[in-house]
Amino acid sequence: MGRGYIVEDAVETYLSKLCEQRACPVTGLLIGQSSAQRDFVIMATRTPKREELTAASGNFLDKDWVAEHARQVSRMLPAGLSVLGVFIIADTDAKDTLMTLQQLVFAVENLISSECLWKTTADDITDCVTLQINPKTKKTVCRTFDIKDPKSMAKPADWKYQSGVCSSWSTVSCCLNVDMLVPLPDNKTSTVSMTNHLKEGLKSWAHQIESGVCLIDGKKLPEDTELTAGQRRNARQAYTAQLLVTPDKKLTDVVQQCEGSMSVRGAIHSTAYIHSNKPKARLAEKLLKRDVVSTVAIRVKMLLEELQISEEESGSSSRHKTQTEQLCLPCRIYCPVKVSGPVCVCDYHFSDEGLSEVTERLKEMLDIDVAEEDLDTAQETPAEITERDVVAEPAVETLTELKPKRNHFLGIAIATAVALLATAASMLYLSDV
Repeated sequence: MGRGYIVEDAVETYLSKLCEQRACPVTGLLIGQSSAQRDFVIMATRTPKREELTAASGNFLDKDWVAEHARQVSRMLPAGLSVLGVFIIADTDAKDTLMTLQQLVFAVENLISSECLWKTTADDITDCVTLQINPKTKKTVCRTFDIKDPKSMAKPADWKYQSGVCSSWSTVSCCLNVDMLVPLPDNKTSTVSMTNHLKEGLKSWAHQIESGVCLIDGKKLPEDTELTAGQRRNARQAYTAQLLVTPDKKLTDVVQQCEGSMSVRGAIHSTAYIHSNKPKARLAEKLLKRDVVSTVAIRVKMLLEELQISEEESGSSSRHKTQTEQLCLPCRIYCPVKVSGPVCVCDYHFSDEGLSEVTERLKEMLDIDVAEEDLDTAQETPAEITERDVVAEPAVETLTELKPKRNHFLGIAIATAVALLATAASMLYLSDV
């Protein structure tokens, strides 16, 4: 037998409801966390219907559409949660669907990994799960593929339902001040060129984060320290972390020709969820650092996507007409998952959006119903524009500030907390030089 999957009972209920709809085939994603011994699945979400597909399309499965859904969902998952694989509900024989599942899981992994800015480590799990359910016979077939091996053969896996899978998971959170400068190419009006240069700049910054020192509850723990050692068994714990990051001196000494620069500044709130199967301190540190990197990168990418859409709708670009342009980055909003435990998913909220748009995205992407009052909007708060932030004509200025709540700084040195609070502004500048 291959890997084992411990699955939240709510997932069984959700999949059973999809089977009752008799609208085959139905595809979707399996969400949870991997560990060395076993994987934990706490959510499942079906692939949204594609409006362009007509009835003439029949049972055609669009792997690119499934992969794009997975990419959007992965952006909504804090560290500790990831897309573990795919499921399909179909009344065909499992052998006939095997090739389809293999193509889906590889397409999903390839697209998600293309957005990652960190290097994989030896302890990263490379097995992805596929699940097929026959709605008529209720037969379930679970297999895994090694997504790092294109020639990987399907391996059988154990699929077992259980209640309270994440009820005793621990939470590690921190606030980090971000101050990053990225040079832009000569052809600044090219969105593709700007995106590529920005990705390289983000990679350099991500390297600084990976090299930083992580303190958990004010202490630097040895990597092999069991995070929950000495705690009551199956007791949920919450930890406050601090990341100490030193700028890379090699980067500051580089001189290069560029048309402008992009500065990303602000204080972000970051969260990681840790499984209860004897987690190590190095896992908490790795997940938290990855969440810091991904949440900043996601916001910048989303902003560039908004700019590109605006330019396409207007038919032209006007960014080159301004000397300096300040653009809002979206705030992070958390939404509790309807399972017993501390786990939340998240979304990113632009200042010109209403909370109803957040709830609509949560429904579309994760198929969860949530009321606006259930959303946690207090971790990051947009600021007001001040006159001193506006540059003389012809610049157009907008400012967004992310203010982490004060209680997230408990256990952190006061001098550091004051520095973070005093500079808790998140903005993105496009400046001519």
